[in-house]
Amino acid sequence: MSYYDKHVFFCVNQREEGEDCCANHDAQRARDYVKDKVREMGISSRQNNIRINSAGCMDRCDEGPVVVVYPEGVWYTFVDESDLDEIIEEHLRNGRVVERLRI
Repeated sequence: MSYYDKHVFFCVNQREEGEDCCANHDAQRARDYVKDKVREMGISSRQNNIRINSAGCMDRCDEGPVVVVYPEGVWYTFVDESDLDEIIEEHLRNGRVVERLRI
């Protein structure tokens, strides 16, 4: 059993100049957005036990910015806040994988 109900990791890695990486897609801002949003929604409380973290390179930068949700081990990519909102609502709140964003 996982310590958290959901443990979410955003790759925020910055690679050397010119190399594709999640930081080039403003991944830190996306991570901050999700962290703030789950707090505002009240789903990061002890009752729901959701944790949002930054991560170093997860070696999938060629697939766009990446986020992984454990304990399921579901990997996502995203383009904008509406994609992040969908991951929050569907996966984090309701436990349903967002297939269209899954990688």
